[in-house]
Amino acid sequence: MSGLLESVRCSECVDWGEKRNTIASVAAGVLVRAALPLLCRSASELKFFTGWWIIIDAAVKYPKMEDFNHSYHACGVIATIAFLMINAVSNGQVRGDSYSEGCLGQTGARIWLFIGFMMAFGSLIASMWILFGGYVVKEKTVVYPGIAVFFQNAFIFFGGLVFKFGRTEDLWQ
Repeated sequence: MSGLLESVRCSECVDWGEKRNTIASVAAGVLVRAALPLLCRSASELKFFTGWWIIIDAAVKYPKMEDFNHSYHACGVIATIAFLMINAVSNGQVRGDSYSEGCLGQTGARIWLFIGFMMAFGSLIASMWILFGGYVVKEKTVVYPGIAVFFQNAFIFFGGLVFKFGRTEDLWQ
């Protein structure tokens, strides 16, 4: 069995440089989409699918406001906007390598990225508050909507991080 594991760890056998973007995109998609691959046609559609699928399931299963407050959808919307903001700025723009024009230049790109990360962290923390404050502490009989809100935001958050930091931008130039 150890011979099999040693052959898997052989990093010099595989050129990861050319395949890094593909692997990062697939890994980000797997984090946020676990089912129904026929509904997604591109890599950008893979990012939010599982998170939104879970929350749609909870909304359909528990349509009454007593079981699932519909204002909790705001966390997922904010996480989606944060995901788009984070991935709209390239690492070259943040470093100042490829971006010198615009309203604020490199500073503007950094502010945009900072606001996107704050929104992403805020939506993840808010989803934890909804889960524990709204469902666990109150000892409601139905806890699934709180779990759905948390997992929606967690899948979008971690999928966004993998998609942002798992890619290289050398092929974009």
